[in-house]
Parts: sequence; structure tokens; C-alpha cells
Amino acid sequence: MIRKPTLIAAAFCSVFASSSVLAKITADEAARLGNDLTPIGAEKAANKDGSIPAWTGGITTPLASYKAGMHHPDPYAEDKVLFTIDKSNVDKYKEYLSPGQIELFKTYPDTFKMNIYQTRRSASYPQFVYDATKKYATTAELVEGGNGIKNTAVGVPFPIPKDGLEAIWNHLLRFRGLSIERFGGQAAPTASGSYNYVGFDEQLLVEYSDPKATPEKLQESNILFKFKQKVTEPARLAGTALLVHETMDQILTPRQAWTYNSGQRRVRRAPNVAYDAPGTAADSLRTTDDFDMFNGSPNRYNWTLKGKQELYIPYNSYKLHSDKLEYDDILQAGHINPEYVRYEKHRVWVVEANLKEGTRHIYKKRVFYIDEDSWQVHVADIYDNRDQMYRVAMAHGLNYYEVPTHWSTLEVYHDLNSRRYLAIGLDNQEKMYDFSQSFNDNEFTSSALRREGR
Repeated sequence: MIRKPTLIAAAFCSVFASSSVLAKITADEAARLGNDLTPIGAEKAANKDGSIPAWTGGITTPLASYKAGMHHPDPYAEDKVLFTIDKSNVDKYKEYLSPGQIELFKTYPDTFKMNIYQTRRSASYPQFVYDATKKYATTAELVEGGNGIKNTAVGVPFPIPKDGLEAIWNHLLRFRGLSIERFGGQAAPTASGSYNYVGFDEQLLVEYSDPKATPEKLQESNILFKFKQKVTEPARLAGTALLVHETMDQILTPRQAWTYNSGQRRVRRAPNVAYDAPGTAADSLRTTDDFDMFNGSPNRYNWTLKGKQELYIPYNSYKLHSDKLEYDDILQAGHINPEYVRYEKHRVWVVEANLKEGTRHIYKKRVFYIDEDSWQVHVADIYDNRDQMYRVAMAHGLNYYEVPTHWSTLEVYHDLNSRRYLAIGLDNQEKMYDFSQSFNDNEFTSSALRREGR
């Protein structure tokens, strides 16, 4: 059950939930951005009891102790745990938990808990993102069927969403920087807690987020972003590589993908790198479209904007991000170590995706809980074809304040059937993300993929 829907969401849900042609927001609605709404559409005011404070801009400058290349020092290191939710009191707080989170308490009653901290609305983006959001707020629209987007660039396309599709596109196009190199890896602990680390180097070139991007340029190139991933360890997988070109109009040109197999030393087109194809070296614990909590074409689901609710979500996860931790400190049987996880109460948009009749996916229903301050999906409840809770995913986010951008430092996908999980983004003992790169297009070709693999 979705609790406490806002007037904005409730009004739009009933009118637009099943519509494929949506009304653009008016100039009067857009004028709310930066006034009673934040520049990207969140409620600026505090909630009624003050447990969620007013948004005052988020973190806009790096900490004085921060130097480029560091794992980010915690601006809230002095905050204390307000209270802990565990099996003894979970019913008291279930109003602020997703059904999937409640299932984690049932699945791991003796070990799973949530330490709740003071809410810090730290999310922020550069001014040019705010400016573009307001500039294109009245023109942005989805292509037919919601399988692409047009007449927008750089900013959040639908800061006042009228439909679940618009809300999920806000997540897909949220600002994460321009040219980013990420170092890290993943692990899928067994039921006993043992694991093997799989290392990745990743490069991301986000053409949509370039301050010089325009709707006309994006329509001409039909590219939103380019992504390249290379496996660095273990030795048996090292050199395997993936390249993805994500398109703006996926009806005109669907996602383009290529893989390089280090054993065969060949680059191949990979049209199946989408939807519910298994994720790279993930022990079948996530699908391709689980990556980044959701990615790719939304065309296999009907999307409904259910409203807003207040939810305890992983946030300001600087402790979990710390280079003082070893992976053994974080990874344990069943779930990651709850002592390093910070939960806060935030308002989230609730978006439900139901599989369309006649289409196929191993997930029949997905419910996404999207942070109003960043458009980052922070929690996803995932159901199988028997309508049973199958998986629960959580993104542990923080503000990378040198950019600034709010993004996950670790994503954890819990499989309730196997009692295992996949942790993606382990970087505590790796080089920190580099947001200062200046990649160009020739680094995201099939030839470049072959060179990366070698």
C-alpha cells in the first residue's frame, strides 16, 4: 500500500496513468521550479513533523579536507544513530518501509537491521543543470509509446512528472557528470558468505548532459550516452569488454551494443544486452536492466505514478564508501554489514511497472522508489511471475561534491529465493571515480573495444 500521496502525484495519477500522450507542463507550473519546488521539482519545504527538513541547496562545495582523487570525507561523521529498526520493532516503522525492505527483516530476522540517522538533504547539481531543467520544462516530451525522448537536453526532462514513464525517464537522464571513469567491482557472496571479487574499469560519456547539448544536436546524433566496461579480474575473465550506445529515440534506433570475448579475441554485436539478459559475471543475480537500478528501454512495462511517500532509504553513505574499509568488512552472509549503512527518511516518488500482456521478462512487476531530490532510484521491489517478492535492490547514494552530483557508491541486489545478493560498485580499495576526464567519441567504437580487451 502506498501511503501519503502528495496532491501533485494524486491528481496526475488518475488522469494520466494509462495515457500514451501526455500534456506538457504549463509556464505557470514551470515557474514553481526554484520557488516552492526545488530546481528539479522536489518539494522544497520540510514535512509536517520536521523529520525531513527543508531543502536549502544541498552540498555545493567540497569539504576543506577533500583533495582530488580521495574517497570523499564524510560531512556528517559526527551524526549519531537516532534509533535502530530490527525484528523486535519493525512493525512500529512499517509505514516508512517498502514491502521489499520488510521482507529482508523476515528473511534475515537475526542479522538484518537498519540504523536510522538524521535526514540530510545533501543532493545537488550544477547550476547549468537547473537552468536547462527550467528552460526545457515546457517543451520536453516522450516519443510515441515512451520509448524515447525529444525537445530537451542537459536537465531533468520532467521535473513535475504526470506519468510513471516521465518519472523513470528522469531517473535515466539524471545528471551524473559528463565524462566519468569508474574503478571498482562486484561480489556475489554465497549463502555461507564466501565470495570472489570481479573487477571492472568503466568509462561513461554522457552526451545528453553536456552543457553545450541542445535538443537539435541530440536529435541529430540520437545518442544519450556511451558506456564501456572492461573486466580486469579474475584472470579467467580479464579482458572481456562491453560497449553500449544508448539512443535518444529508441524507436528510430534501438540500443547498440558490442562485446569483446578475450578467449576468441573477437568483437561481436550484442543485441541481447538488454532487458532480462543476465548481467555480466553476476551469477544470475541481476538482469541487464537492473544495472543502475533500472536502465534501457521501458517498452515492456506499463508504468504508473502511484504518488509519493516518506521512506527510509540508504543516503549519505560516506561510511560505506570509506577507503578505511576492506571488502571483508562489508560483505557477509545474507546482506552487507548493517553497521556501515546509513538510512534516512526522505520523500520518494513511487512508480509501479507492470509487464505488458504479450511481452516477456522474468520480472512481472517492479516498484521503484525514486528520491525526490536527485531522481535516483534508491529502492526497488521486484516480483516474479507468481506475484511473489523475488528481489529487493537498494542503491547507497552520496553527494560527489566535487561535481556535484548525487549517485550511488554501492548497489545491492538481494535475491530472496537463493538468499544471496550481488554488491556492485565495491571501490573501497580502488582508485576513486574520476569525473575530470575528457573522453571523445573515438574511444567508444568497436575498434576501441578491441584495444581495451587486449
